Amino acid sequence: MGRLDRRQLLLGVTGSIAAYKACEVLRLLKKEGADVRVVMTEAATRFVHPLTFETLSGYEVVREMFPEHGLVMTRHVSLAEWAHCLLICPATANSIGKFASGIADDFLSTAVMASRSPVILAPAMDELMLRNPVYVQNCEKLRSIGYRFVEPETGELASGLIGKGRLASIERIVAGVKRELCRTDLSKGRRVLVTAGPTREFLDPVRVITNRSSGKMGFAFAEEAWLRGADVTLVAGPTVLPVPEGPRLVRVETARQMADAVHSEWPNHDILIMAAAVSDYRPERVLDQKLKKTEAALVLRMERTEDILAEAARTKGNRIVVGFALETEAGDDRALQKLDEKRMDLVCLNSPLDPDSGFETETTKITLFDRGHTKTELSLVSKREAARLIWDRIETIRPL
Repeated sequence: MGRLDRRQLLLGVTGSIAAYKACEVLRLLKKEGADVRVVMTEAATRFVHPLTFETLSGYEVVREMFPEHGLVMTRHVSLAEWAHCLLICPATANSIGKFASGIADDFLSTAVMASRSPVILAPAMDELMLRNPVYVQNCEKLRSIGYRFVEPETGELASGLIGKGRLASIERIVAGVKRELCRTDLSKGRRVLVTAGPTREFLDPVRVITNRSSGKMGFAFAEEAWLRGADVTLVAGPTVLPVPEGPRLVRVETARQMADAVHSEWPNHDILIMAAAVSDYRPERVLDQKLKKTEAALVLRMERTEDILAEAARTKGNRIVVGFALETEAGDDRALQKLDEKRMDLVCLNSPLDPDSGFETETTKITLFDRGHTKTELSLVSKREAARLIWDRIETIRPL
């Protein structure tokens, strides 16, 4: 399942050298399950041939306000009503000026005027145009009436100069569309703190003690919460995963650093999801120099690390705390014990012994227990789907 299944999008392409990037945006939107139709301005067809978009979308590209055949006077209205969202990518200074001024002199601007669905603009232009006071005022006006922007980035421009105005990354644009269409009233505006990945405990400057956590589950939670409209902070241990678009990232390495980050951030959040696999022990002493290999056996003295979840739950008040229990035996009993002792609202039990589940996998099998000890089992699903299903459950939790 794509995140945009059964969603209908109208992609407007205007006359910018960045128009070729809209082809990849369209491809990724389709990959997410969206049904996409394309409208091109006359200037846009000078940069990319309509046949390219027709091949990628499976629909005829709309270009003319008055075609030689078919419905003429109401086609802009019917397409605007059909679309759940309008994405203008790239959006030129000229097109943004039209939208801000209420000018409807071609098919795209007329469809925007007729739309009651969200409109997302992904501007692309030279930095001198971007900083023009008229353009700035046009953007402020559109924002004030609900238009969304995926802000341009700094980089090499068509002029050869380096500056701001380059079209946002394809991933950022698609993420912006997904968030607009996936946000829910129950998650919008909530402040969510997520931990993810392993921690490393140093023995010396070279060697560490760690675990097999990849961070995939925590990253999936952070992305899901952000897509639903939450403000998300992701505290992540050392992982090689790409950073999801949207959440604010705080990088840590050791259990102590993760504890410090959580204790610092938790007072400013409503929900805590502790998906990280935090080391339970660390060496009592970290050596300044690399430990030399000898013939003798090595004995390490270890000390307990902070129980981050227990400490956070102690100050939870009427906020929501969700934790994980990774167990290899007596899973239900131990999960329920953690649920009660750490005052969690929901505990997610999983096992590294289950095939295709646990560490370093794309899928997982999770058993949920809520405050009332109600048990819910999730069959083997992708970690993204698991995050979606568990977040559905989180949205139903009412603080004590």
